[in-house]
Formats: sequence, structure tokens, C-alpha cells
Amino acid sequence: METYFYYENPEKSLFLKTERGYPKLGVTVDSGGANFALFTENGKKVILELYQNFYDEEPSHIFELDPIKNKTGNIWHIYIHNVKHGQFYGWRVDGIYDPLNGLRFNKYKLLSDPYAKAISGSYNWDEDSVYGYDKTSPLLDLSFSTIDSAKSPTKSIVIDDSVYDWEDDIHPRIPLKDLVIYELNVRLFTMNPNSNVKSKGSFDGIIEKLYHLKELGVNAIELMPIFEFNPNSIIRNNPITGERLKDVWGYNPLSFFAVTGNYSNGLKIGEQVFLFKDFVKTLHKEGFEVILDVVYNHTGEGNELGPTLSFRGIDNPVYYILNKNKRYYENYSGCGNTFNCNHTVVKNLIIDSLRYWVTEMHVDGFRFDLASILGRDPHGNWIGDLSLLKDIAEDPVIFGSKLIAEGWDAAGGYFLGAFPERWAEWNGKFRDSVRRFVRGDEGLVAEIACRIAGSEDLYGNKSPVASVNFITSHDGFTLWDLVSYNEKHNEENGEKNNDGSNDNYSFNYGIEGETNDENIIKIRKKQIKNFFTILMISQGTPMIYMGDEFCRTQYGNNNAYCQDTIKNWVDWKRKEDFSDIFKFVKKLINFRKSHHTLRREHFFTGKDYSGDGIPDITWHGVKLNQPDFSHYSKSLAFMISGIDFVDQSLPPDNDVYIALNFYEKELKFELPVLHNKNWFRVIDTHFESPNDFLDFPQKVSNYYVVKSKSIIVLISK
Repeated sequence: METYFYYENPEKSLFLKTERGYPKLGVTVDSGGANFALFTENGKKVILELYQNFYDEEPSHIFELDPIKNKTGNIWHIYIHNVKHGQFYGWRVDGIYDPLNGLRFNKYKLLSDPYAKAISGSYNWDEDSVYGYDKTSPLLDLSFSTIDSAKSPTKSIVIDDSVYDWEDDIHPRIPLKDLVIYELNVRLFTMNPNSNVKSKGSFDGIIEKLYHLKELGVNAIELMPIFEFNPNSIIRNNPITGERLKDVWGYNPLSFFAVTGNYSNGLKIGEQVFLFKDFVKTLHKEGFEVILDVVYNHTGEGNELGPTLSFRGIDNPVYYILNKNKRYYENYSGCGNTFNCNHTVVKNLIIDSLRYWVTEMHVDGFRFDLASILGRDPHGNWIGDLSLLKDIAEDPVIFGSKLIAEGWDAAGGYFLGAFPERWAEWNGKFRDSVRRFVRGDEGLVAEIACRIAGSEDLYGNKSPVASVNFITSHDGFTLWDLVSYNEKHNEENGEKNNDGSNDNYSFNYGIEGETNDENIIKIRKKQIKNFFTILMISQGTPMIYMGDEFCRTQYGNNNAYCQDTIKNWVDWKRKEDFSDIFKFVKKLINFRKSHHTLRREHFFTGKDYSGDGIPDITWHGVKLNQPDFSHYSKSLAFMISGIDFVDQSLPPDNDVYIALNFYEKELKFELPVLHNKNWFRVIDTHFESPNDFLDFPQKVSNYYVVKSKSIIVLISK
């Protein structure tokens, strides 16, 4: 690996021969040198600067591109001999500075290449030089800065991906129906000293914890954003501790091709690219898929008062959706700006980025943050099948990769079930209805039946596996906090507790927050088991958030994006403290994997195809075939046939009977009559470990008493 960590760039005295080049965006390296190309439609002059070292303030070579010779259409390009892997560079684009009309060109700003595969050094937004305007002027962004930003160590880096040996690595291509997704943040997962890993907060740290993930039984790791970002972009302090807040989640990308150096151990001179490749290769060997949480809906350049780092200075009105008053940005993302995703140039950039991560980084899929923005036109209207979303789904290179959408945005767009073919979606309705039902809310039984059966109302024209089912994610409470807090407690975020959702559908069972009360802990644990049981017996694709398997807490913070503290780092001691919950979840995942009847790729029909009197699914109440879908009902039972009538290639499975009781009293359920078989109890969440999940199922009679706030799972044998 050391051979990837070098750079030997030409000194200032060395003459570099140039040629016209060609219009392939980014940098293309060959044996003789490198081709550089940049798009700008409204820029008047384009300059490429090479730097021998990333910390240099003065370039070693400057190339002003000829608008006749070095330009094809709106792409400026130049080929430079003897430039190799490891070269540091940046662009300058000169043009009109007229923020009132959306133009923010400033030749004093060294700009990152939108196609850069690596960025050196660290960002510092306390430096006035990175802003396109004079930070001291009362005119704010209408003023003009003449401070050169090349003093920043953040330079683009030439990367030659061909030097890496992927050996015989292939995409695992695990079918969605068999996937169990585990969402994690690279830093938070292993930063705690009690993680006992050598490389804390890094990709290597995850590798050291693979034994835990394998023991749990998940098979896909969904990484929260790993595009280059600035963890020091937040200018607020924690009002309680006084410490500077940090962007620990990384949802403010600054480059769509560059893996961040924040999660690797090195100098950030390009080695981060190859360390990530190593990481992916290792995960594939261990049977895991790698899914990236990607943010294409906005960038980290922020609103009109943000820094000029790349897109803003290259062609602001092309890359961003501007307000009618073009000084300002539309803010569908809630993060200061909105990327102009359905402009042809921007659309191509996003597809090129996805292709790069598939072909050169070997990732297996993508979860798209606020994906509905990608389905909006420049006027903010939803265009769905006519949008970038359709182009991504049909792209021949991306084809076969997992595509998962977050189907809403910060501007009120909610398009669940409206995404094109081949898209799966985070099912927010599953999350909310299950939370409310388990809490004991009324009027939910019919919807719960729909969600458990795969949300046919949303995905009826696709498949149940298009529904990515989850109870918690990075957004909101952890699962333990969901049963420990009635209200959010985000005071330490420095936004006066105004950030984060108020609609959490949580309940604390008597005391707000952590407690030593054994009775409260007991009911909280039982509810955790209920949540996990519903998640794992539902049709669709389940997703777990890191640490929920051993009751991780964020102490009531439901928007912990800026908390890089021990309170937010995964506390691995809780794996011991809540070993009973971990064992339960581990067994539950294995149970799902062992029963294909819980992992169907088609919706139930309720019909008896085999003539044995057992439809593919039957709904019940305390009495057989009498489900109570009334408003005041809080219970439901159902039986799934072990025979898959549609897919005849599957061997017969056990029939599965499940009863859910969220009344405050126990209920006696009649059990379906079986032919030459009996019912055996596997799960009863009322019991404590190890009796809550039996390794050797126990035979039961023709009825079962389900205790209050409990779920049972039976199988036929």
C-alpha cells in the first residue's frame, strides 16, 4: 500500500509541454501525462494551477486556457505532459461578479475540481480567504474579496485509479429480499475508547468490528456520507459545555467523487482513495455489501454567505437553483442551497459520480438523501419519471446497484411510492405507524396490517422489497430513546431545542430519560423487542440503526448531527449491559433469514391456490378470521402460509402465526387449525431472556394467551 502514498510533482523550474487536450471532465491520466477539463458556461477566463505540495501558497505552474484552442463547447481543457498521480491542482474562473444576477465569479479563489477524486488537507472556514466577498464589509456578499484563497491546503489531487489491484473482487449482489441493512456513521461507530479498536473513527475501525456485525447477522452496511466534507463548518458552540460543535454526520458534501480523508489514517494526500478501496474489498470478502448514503441535493457551500470553494465560483446559476431574486438560493434541502439536479450538466455530473463509485470504488448501492429534490425541475415541480431519477435507474453502468430513496425533502415534498421503477424507498409510513401502534395509539390496526404485508398501497406496482422498513435511523431518536423520552432534548445543539422533529411518537413509561427503576427498564426492553419483531417479520427490506441492537442512547437528542462527543459515540459497554436484547435481535435476524415466507418478492393475495384451505395470508383477531380493524382496536393476528404459490421453486416453509397485543390487558387468541401439524412457540416478547426467544420451540395448544404489550411468533411443525 505504501506505493499509493507518494507524490513527486514537478518543480517550478521544470518546463511542462502542453497540448490542446480533449473535453473529458476531470483529470484523465495516461503514460505521458494528464488531461484536465472543466465546465463553465458563463465564465470568461479559465486558469489551471499546479502545486508541487498541497501546503504551497504559490503554484509551480500556471496555465491560462485559450478560449479558442482549449475550449470545446462550454468545456475548457488542456493536456499537460509529465503530470502524474499525486499532482496537486486547482482552477480559477474569472468572469462577472454580480450576485444580484446570480453571478459570483472571483479570480482570487482557487476552486476544487467538481470531478476531483481526492482533496488534500483540511478546510478552515474561519479564514476570510475562502469567501468570495469581503467578510468585513457591511455590504456582505455584495462586496468583493481580493484575498487569494490558495493559502488553503485544500487542493484537488490527480488520482490514477488504475494502479490499484482489486484482485478478484466482485459485487456480492445480495437480493433485496435477503438484505438486512445496518446504517452507521464511520466516526461515531468506533470513536468511543471502549470500542477497543486500534483505528478509532475510521474505515479500519469498522473492519475491526466486523465480528460484531457478522455475529448480529446483518449483510449490508449503509455508510452515512463519506464524500469530502468539512467537519469544522459549524460556527456555533455547545451552550452547555462551551465546546465548538462539529458536523459529525457529513451531510454537507464538497466533492461528489472524493472520499473524505476524515475517516482514514494518513496525510490526506490521496491515500484515502486506496484505503477506501481496501475497505470495500475486505467487506466483500466477508460477505457484506456496501451502500453509500449520498447527498446530491445540496452542497456544503451553503447560502449566499457561504464560502466559494467550487461550484459557486465555477458557474453559480448552472449548479444551483436560484430564487427569483438571484442573489439568494432556493432551499428545498434545508441546508442553505439546492443543487440544480435536472440541468443537463449537473445531471451528467451526478450520473458520472455514481458510475465512478460503482466502477472504481466497487460500492453496491446508494441511499439518496432527500431524493425527492432529484425529482424536481428548476422551478421546484415534481417531475418523477421525467427526471434524473429515471435516468439513474436506467443507466447501464449503475444498473444492478441498489437504489434507495429518502422520498421527502425540507420544502414539504413527500413522494413516498412515487419513485420510478427499480427504486426502493425508506418507508416513513412504516416507521410512524409502527411507532404509534407499539406505543398504544388507536386507529392503526388496518394500516399496521398493510405495512406488515409490504405496503401494497405504496409499492403495489413494484414489489414488497421496494419498502425499506425501519423504526429508527440517524434522523431522530435511537430505539432506546424512543422508549425513554417523551420529548426531544437537543439543547446542546445550540439551536434552543428548535431543531429536530417534534413528531417522534415516543413514550418514556414513567421517567424522562435514563433510570434505575427495574419495572420501567423491563417495559422499555419489552417494547424494544416488540419493535424489532415487527421489523423482522414484515415483508420488505429491514434496516437497523447502529447500536440499537444493544440499546444505544443519545440521551434524548434526536438530531445529533453536530455532537462529536462521548455522549454520541456508540457506547460498546451497553452490549454487555443489554446482552439480552442483543441476543434476541441476533436470533430474530437469523429467524428471518431461515424463513423465506417472511421475505417474499410479491404481494399476498389472500387466496387459497393449493386447495388445502390455507390462503397465502389470513387475518385474525382473538377469534379466527375475525380481525378487529375498528378504530379502538389495538390487536391483530395473522397466519402466513409456508407455501409460496407464486414461486414454485421454493421448498415448503413452516407456516407462521403472529399475534400482536397492545392493549393494557392480556388477550386469549384462538389458533388456526392445522392439518397433521401443530403450533410451536418461538417468540413471546413478554418473557425475559432466554425464554423470550426459544432455541427449541415449544408445542402449544389450540389457543394462546398473549400478555399486554406483547407479540408472539409461532411456527407449524
